[in-house]
Amino acid sequence: MSEKKKLQVLAAAVKQEVNMLAEKMNLETDAIIVNQCDHYAYQEYRHKGRLIRCFSMAERGVGLSRNTALARADSELCLFSDEDIVFYPGYEEIVCRAFEKNKDADVITFNFKVDPSRATYYNQSEKRIRWYNYGRYPTFAVAARTEALRRANVSFSLLFGGGAKYSNGEDSLFLHDCLKKGLHLYAHTEELGEEVYRESTWFKGYNQKFFIDRGVLYHHLYGVLAKVFSLRFLYAHRGEMLKEMSLGEAYRLMKQGIKEGKNRNGLTKGV
Repeated sequence: MSEKKKLQVLAAAVKQEVNMLAEKMNLETDAIIVNQCDHYAYQEYRHKGRLIRCFSMAERGVGLSRNTALARADSELCLFSDEDIVFYPGYEEIVCRAFEKNKDADVITFNFKVDPSRATYYNQSEKRIRWYNYGRYPTFAVAARTEALRRANVSFSLLFGGGAKYSNGEDSLFLHDCLKKGLHLYAHTEELGEEVYRESTWFKGYNQKFFIDRGVLYHHLYGVLAKVFSLRFLYAHRGEMLKEMSLGEAYRLMKQGIKEGKNRNGLTKGV
C-alpha cells in the first residue's frame, strides 16, 4: 500500500455514542462518522491505531450525513456504511484488492450478511453494473474511488432517505447519477461484514405514503418510463405489498407521486 491513506469508512449514524462506535462496528481503518443528534460537536480518537473523526449535527437526513462525510474524505478509497454494520476482520484488504484487480472501476459493491426480510441483492458473480440492475444495492454495500466521485460531482439526494421528505431511494439515485456521469460500476462477491437487524426508521408498512414516495422516486429514476416501471414493480411485488390495497389503488398512488416528482423536478440534489 502507498503511504497515502488507502481506505476510509464513511458512516452515517443517528443518536449514537460515537466514542464507542468504532469498537461496535469493528473498524480497522480510518473513518469519518456523522451522527445525527440534538447538538453540534466534533471529536476524534484512535481505534486500533486508526483515526476516527466524528461530526455530531442536529440537522436530519441520511443524504446530508453522507454528503458531510464525503466532503471531508481524504483517502484514496471510501466505503460507505451505517451504524448497524459490523465489519469482518480484513475488510480493508478485500476492498483494496478488488480495486487493484479492476483498474477501471470507480465504484464497487460488495456483499453483506443481512436479515432475510431486508435482502434485496447478493452478488453471485463479479460483473459490471449497468442501467438494468443498479437499483438493488444499499449504500452500505458501496465503495468508491474518492477522487472519481469528486470529478463526477455526484452526491446524495437530500429529498430521499431516512430523515428526509421521501422515505427511501437515496442509494438508487446515487448509483443512477454515477452511471449517468459515466463512472464504471462493478459488483464483487466477497462479504465485508453483516448488518445487525433493527426496526426500520422509515418503513411504516405498505401504506399511501410508501407508494406515493415510490412514485416520486421512479420519476427521478426513470423519467418518461416511470409509469411502466411502476406497474412492473407493483406486479412483481404484489404478493408482498398488496395485501391490503388493490393493484389499481397502489398504481394510482404511484402516479400521484410521479406527478409530484415532476413538479419538484431538478430539486432532488443537494450539496
